Amino acid sequence: MPRRESALPDTIPLFTLPGAVLLPRTRLPLQIFEPRYLQMMEDVLKSGHRLIGMIQPAGDGLASIGTAGRVTMFSETDDGRMMVSLAAVSRFRLVEAIDGFTPYPRGRVDWSGFKRDRAGQSADDPAFDRAGFMERLGRYMAAHDLSTDWNAAEEAEDELLVNSLAMLLPLGPEEKQALLEAETLPERRAMLDGLIEFALHIGGDDEERMH
Repeated sequence: MPRRESALPDTIPLFTLPGAVLLPRTRLPLQIFEPRYLQMMEDVLKSGHRLIGMIQPAGDGLASIGTAGRVTMFSETDDGRMMVSLAAVSRFRLVEAIDGFTPYPRGRVDWSGFKRDRAGQSADDPAFDRAGFMERLGRYMAAHDLSTDWNAAEEAEDELLVNSLAMLLPLGPEEKQALLEAETLPERRAMLDGLIEFALHIGGDDEERMH
């Protein structure tokens, strides 16, 4: 049963990591070893919401939009690191970064505008040419010497497929942020497909110049 809007706190701890984004209805594994973030985990596990806001650095500050994930699993290694799994809850708009009080960053956040993230069902993309997309993805993966579980990819729902790829493919921080900020699944899928096609085109031009 979806949580009420009032259950989402106005202030959450922030984990800042370039190139790491959390998309709706996905999970993100984290390896935490910095003392400030170990302290953050200790505090989060005591909280009622267990939320961590994943957000990328941008310029001299932070990106305007991030995603809150709930800690669903964690374990501690012998050398003091923590292995954490975050389940996406909702994107948020960063209103203000809060300094002091804690060794880790916190942010005052606005959840409005992302109600769809908290819906109980996956988003639809009726115009998705999945066969064509998978063909281009296969060429992209081969060109970048990447591997994946193709059976799992074929069986995944459209939203999980697109959002997982947006997180996992070797794209730049700015590209990942743009994918995160896409308002709808069709917009995100079209953007991701365009980035894949562009990479294939550039790779093809480079290969031609080598011959």
